[in-house]
Parts: sequence; structure tokens; C-alpha cells
Amino acid sequence: MTTYLLAGGGTAGHVNPMLAVADGLKARRPDDEVLILGTAEGLESRLVPERGYELLTVPKVPFPRRPNTAALTFPVRFSRAVRTVRGYLRDRGVDVVLGVGGYASAPAYIAAKREGIPSVVHEANARPGMANVLGARSAAAVGVAFDGTPMKRGEVVGMPLRPEIVGLDRAATRDEAARHFGLDPDRPILLAFGGSLGARRINAALAGSWNDILGAGWQVLHATGEKNAVDDHPEPGYAVVPYIDRMDLALAAADLIVARAGASTVSEISALGIPAVYVPYPVGNGEQRLNAASAVSSGAARLIDDAEFTPDRVRSEILPMLADRDALERMTASAAVAGTRHGTENVIAHLDRAMKETRS
Repeated sequence: MTTYLLAGGGTAGHVNPMLAVADGLKARRPDDEVLILGTAEGLESRLVPERGYELLTVPKVPFPRRPNTAALTFPVRFSRAVRTVRGYLRDRGVDVVLGVGGYASAPAYIAAKREGIPSVVHEANARPGMANVLGARSAAAVGVAFDGTPMKRGEVVGMPLRPEIVGLDRAATRDEAARHFGLDPDRPILLAFGGSLGARRINAALAGSWNDILGAGWQVLHATGEKNAVDDHPEPGYAVVPYIDRMDLALAAADLIVARAGASTVSEISALGIPAVYVPYPVGNGEQRLNAASAVSSGAARLIDDAEFTPDRVRSEILPMLADRDALERMTASAAVAGTRHGTENVIAHLDRAMKETRS
């Protein structure tokens, strides 16, 4: 029996890939033990127990970014977190550690190194986080989701994806998917969403241009987000919902997607071979633009800056796309080779390799 410790969390972008790997490990060998290391404050505190895995917690110790009281106490607090993880590694007989980023990953990498246990890094974003940059220095293997990610010894392995996405047959599911949202499966569908909270810029652009899209012979499935809801429209062909709880069906129905460029979003869309227009979130360190770069360069997607995504831009750039079937077919063909559905298996192969090299 092998015992795995998967470390990371804080956001869905860290937790969901980690849980996909956990599910893949248990599906392969049910007798293996999979433990999750996170913080008590992160999203993992809810999602991990709901999925049936044991959550081990470690104190949240952010890296100091400026000289202040927290910076002065950081060494002591971080050392305490590392000692906590070392205790978990010894007590539970952990054989290998996977880190996906987030507050729990950094002490896990250090603890694994000090205990002589191999570690593996998976970086989901095209611009890596500090914890994974640290972990890559001593990791047995480093996997990245996107080509061009500046990680030491990084190999492109793709993103570990949810089973319902990996196993999705879009063609076979399209009729059911369209009808699920009250749409006509015989007419093309534009899917627009901005994450669970929505995206105000995408919402405003669609609110001012949906009638033009319908006039072009397309339908719209628009998830506004629970905090950015817009008025529902009774017009046939325009389905407005605050949140999509069956994203697999939404992706099965979509012929073109307008979305933010979070790592998981880009990975899922690319894995399914769907052409897209990405509107990167303008706040942060620019990682969303980088996440979309490989899909854009391959011809599978286009990118429009947030500030420029207006109803007029929809009319001037997206409407011509909707009318150009040949261009959409070329984007679809490019999208079909832009992503992978094998991210989970690739990360598990890294874990296997790390243990094999350590034991040889």
C-alpha cells in the first residue's frame, strides 16, 4: 500500500486539480491511502471532507512581502508549520508528496525534503506561485499545465480535470445539453460566463449585444454569476442563469465560448476542443493572459482585453466570427489539439516516477 500526501488549497483552482488526482489514485488502487494537507481557512476545508478524504491542517503562513510585524515572526511561524507537516509524514508513513500551490504546499515541500521523502510539483498557472517555485528546487518532478511556464525542469502535463469533463462526449450529449437550458439543439450556441461570481465586463457586453447575436442566428447561454445577476430575458434563444451547476452540459452545448482565462477554465475548454474568446481578469499579476497564450497562439482562441470588451467590440469582432463558419471550423480543429484530457494520469505518472527513482 502506498500513502500519498497531496498539499495545497485556498482556491478552487488549487483544490479541484488536487481532488482530481486523489480520485485518480483511488480509482487505480482503492487500498492506497490519500491524505490532503490544507489550511482550516481555505476552500479545501469544505470540499475535501465532502469528497470523502481526510484533511490534515497546517497553519496559514503567508510569505512576507513587506517589512512588518508579520515578517518578523514569519521564520518562527513557518518553522512551526514545517514541524507539523513532518509529524504528519512520520505518523502516517507518507511515501510521496504532491504540491499544487497555496499556503500548505511550501511547508510540505520543506518537510518532505528534510524527511527524505520525494516530492512532485504541479503548477496550474502560466505564471507560477512562490510556493511552487520554492518546491521545484528539490522536487523529483515538476509538471506544468501550460507550455512556456517558467518552472525549473517543468514538463507540460496538462491540468488534472474533473471526471465529468474528462469523460464528456460532447456530440452524444449535445441534444440533452441544449434542452437542459431550454435551447434548440439544431442552432449554434454561444456560452458566456465569468466564474461563480460572474464578470461584470462580460455581463455588460452581453447585455448590450445579445439581440445582435440572436439576430445572427445564434443562441446565448449566459451565466451572470450570483453577485452580478442581470435581468432575465424571456426571448427564445437567450438563456440567462445566475450559476451553472451542470457545467459539463453547458460545455457540451457550446459552439463558441466567451469566458475569463482562469487556469482550470482554459484547460477544460482546451481539453474539450471548443473555440473560445478569452477576456482575462485585469486584476492580479497577469496570469490569466498568460494562461490563454498557448490556445491563442495555436489558433484555438482569441483574446480581448477586459477594458475593450464592450457591446461594440462584440459586434465588431465576435459577430463576424459567428457568421464565418470556415473560421470557426479552423478554430475548432486547432482547439482539438490544444489541450489534453490526460492531466490526472500524467501527474500520477510523475508520482510513480518520483517513488521509483527514490527507491532505485
